[in-house]
Amino acid sequence: MNAYDFDKTIYAGDSSVDFYLFTLRRHPSVFLLWPSQIAAFFRYKSGRCDKTAMKQVFFTFVKRIPDIESEVALFWDKKEKKIYDWYRAQMREDDVIISASPEFLLGDICKRLGLSAPIASRLDEKSGEFCGKNCHDTEKVLRFRELYGDAEIEKFYSDSRSDTPMAAIAKEAFFIRRGRPEPWGEINLLDHYD
Repeated sequence: MNAYDFDKTIYAGDSSVDFYLFTLRRHPSVFLLWPSQIAAFFRYKSGRCDKTAMKQVFFTFVKRIPDIESEVALFWDKKEKKIYDWYRAQMREDDVIISASPEFLLGDICKRLGLSAPIASRLDEKSGEFCGKNCHDTEKVLRFRELYGDAEIEKFYSDSRSDTPMAAIAKEAFFIRRGRPEPWGEINLLDHYD
């Protein structure tokens, strides 16, 4: 199997940000949450909260969406075209998507692509509250192992060095630059993963 990060890896952009902007246009009351979202961002940047806490405040906007499933479907109707062509050309049925974006957001696009459910951050789609840790860094490896055990990853793709732990457990790893995969690089991947 091959494993892929999602945002800026097989999708041209950040799906969480794109979804937020999409809902902002359709549901103007989301604007009312800006003060708390901006404050959470600055708390995170200053080290006063972790990424999960910051994202939990960010995702409270879902409370303002009356039918989140329909909203997600409408979003992917518009944004599915942002899946990179290089990925579509090599896509396989057993591909695994593993992302820090929420499961409720990526489930629909994975289904449209004919893939199994993503490994992603677990959030309550009605409240925006996290049901566990943000699926990021070493958490991705833990979640992958939880679901697939010692299954071998032939190739792993990501746009972020924070995914070095996933790259370390793959036979080959590719780094996405400007929307194109290239070999991960000359770093010793095992030095970055315990």
